[in-house]
Amino acid sequence: MTSPAGRQEILLKTCGATSAADMDVLAAAGADLVGLWHGIPGGPAELDVDTLVELAAAARATGVLEPVLVTFLSDVDRLGDVLARSGIDWVQLHAYQSPLVVKGLRQKGHSGLKVVKVLHVDDGGCVERRLVPAYERAGTDVFLLDRVGDNGQVGSTGQQLRESAVADLVPSLTLPFLLAGGISADNRADYPWLATHPGYLGIDVDTAARDHSGRFSGSNVAAIALEWSTARSREVVG
Repeated sequence: MTSPAGRQEILLKTCGATSAADMDVLAAAGADLVGLWHGIPGGPAELDVDTLVELAAAARATGVLEPVLVTFLSDVDRLGDVLARSGIDWVQLHAYQSPLVVKGLRQKGHSGLKVVKVLHVDDGGCVERRLVPAYERAGTDVFLLDRVGDNGQVGSTGQQLRESAVADLVPSLTLPFLLAGGISADNRADYPWLATHPGYLGIDVDTAARDHSGRFSGSNVAAIALEWSTARSREVVG
C-alpha cells in the first residue's frame, strides 16, 4: 500500500468493523483499509478504547489491512492519546471538525500520520466548500467525499453520492480523494469521470459491504473490489 502522495493503486476502505472475525473476512475479500469507530456517540459500530486497540492490532496482524480511526472527536489531545495507544496511522475526521483540528493533529502527531478529512455533500453541493483551502493548508492528506443523509445524518447513510454534485468541487482540490456514499458493486458505471480522475485514490464502503443481517459479507466485498478494480482485486480472483 502506498502513501497518499505516491498512490499507485486504488484503495478499498470498509467501515465499521467491530470484531476480529470482521478482519478475517475483510482481509480475505480484498479490503485495504478498515475503519474503526471511536468518538461517534450512539454509532452502531462505536468502540471503547480498549476494543479499538485490540481491533487495530487484529487488522495489522492480517498483513494486508491498515486500521483507520473514524471519529467525530475534535479534542486534539484526546485524539493524540487514542492514536498513540492504538498505534493507528490513519485518522478520518468524519464530522465537521475545523481546520484547526487538522493543524493540531499535524503538530502533535507522528511523522507517519495520515489525516483524512470528510467533505460532506448534499443536493446543494459541498457543505465545507469554503473551508477546503484551509483544510489543505492545515495538513490534510486525503479528502473523502461523502453524501449527507436527507435527515442530516453523516456517515454510513447508504445514500448515493451523485457525480454531478461534486463536478465543480473536485477540480479545485489539490489533494487525492476517496469516494463514499452508496458505493456498491453495481454502480461503478455511474462514476466515469471521478473514477478516472488523477486525484482519485479509492472508495469507502459500509452498507453495500454487508449482508441482510448487517454483517460484513466476503462475497459482497470481493464483488466491490473486482468491479472497482481496487489494489487487491487480483488476489480475490486468485
